[in-house]
Amino acid sequence: MNWYEKLNQYFPIEEMKSKEHMDTLLKEKGSVYYKDEGPYHVLMYAEFPNFTFVDYLFVSKESRGMGLGSKTLQMLKDKNKPIILEVEPVDYEDTDSEKRLRFYSREGFEHANSIGYNRRSIATGEENSMEILYWTPNNETEEEIFEAMKTMYENIHTYKDEHFYGESYDSVDDVLTFKENEKKDVLEQFNKPVNN
Repeated sequence: MNWYEKLNQYFPIEEMKSKEHMDTLLKEKGSVYYKDEGPYHVLMYAEFPNFTFVDYLFVSKESRGMGLGSKTLQMLKDKNKPIILEVEPVDYEDTDSEKRLRFYSREGFEHANSIGYNRRSIATGEENSMEILYWTPNNETEEEIFEAMKTMYENIHTYKDEHFYGESYDSVDDVLTFKENEKKDVLEQFNKPVNN
C-alpha cells in the first residue's frame, strides 16, 4: 500500500487532499512541503521560517506502542519552532479521536481555544469544524498561532484548489476566526492529575 492509500484509509474524506494536490505541493512547494515516510508511518508537513504545520500524521496500528509517533514529532520539535496541527473534535463513538487527543496532550500540545476553524469540505459540501492544537518551544501566543494558521491555509490548503477540485475553498477570513477563550479546552480532560 502506498503512502497516499495509507492516509486515505485513515483520514475522513472531508480532511483529505487529492493525491494530485499533494504531489503538486511536494513538487512545486518542495522547499516548504515535505513527506517523511517509513514502513509504519507517513508524515506530511509544511515547514515555514517561524512554524511547522503537520498536515497528516499516520502511524500504523501494528507499530502502536513503539514510540514511533513520539519520535516523529520529536524530529519536528528539534527544529525549535512552533508545531501546529488540526484535529477533529473528540467523538466518543470513535476511540481513535480520543486516543489522538490523549497522545497530543502527552506530547505537550495545547488547544488553541481562541481560534475558530470551520471549513466547508469540497468533497462533501458540509461544514467541517476542526480544533487547532499547538506545541511551542518559546511560549508563542495564540495570536501568533492564528497568524501562522492563516499563512498555512493560504499557502498549502488552498494552493491551486480550483485547478484540483473545480472550485475554491472559502477565504481564510471566512474559515479562521479569533476570539479570546472562544471554546472549551479539548485537552483539559487529559491534563487532570490521576488520583491513585
